[in-house]
Amino acid sequence: MIVRILGEGQFELASDVMDAINELDAALETALAGTDEASFRAALDALLAKVRSAGIVVPDDSLEPSEVVLPFADASSDDVRELLTDEGLIPG
Repeated sequence: MIVRILGEGQFELASDVMDAINELDAALETALAGTDEASFRAALDALLAKVRSAGIVVPDDSLEPSEVVLPFADASSDDVRELLTDEGLIPG
């Protein structure tokens, strides 16, 4: 799966890390449902960190379409809500 982090670039994620990514996505959704900014920030940071660490950077000159677009690291909770679908940020 090709995932874009806005403002950073694209990462290719292997299927074997998607369960962990989906768990972090669910944690972010839960944090968004609350009002605790620290929980939201921690959940977003954890999701982006996992994508960065588990993903392989797609070269800038590659024309791979992104299957998922994640918010930039400093995104507000409102920014993230705009990207949410019925399945969270990441389908599956």
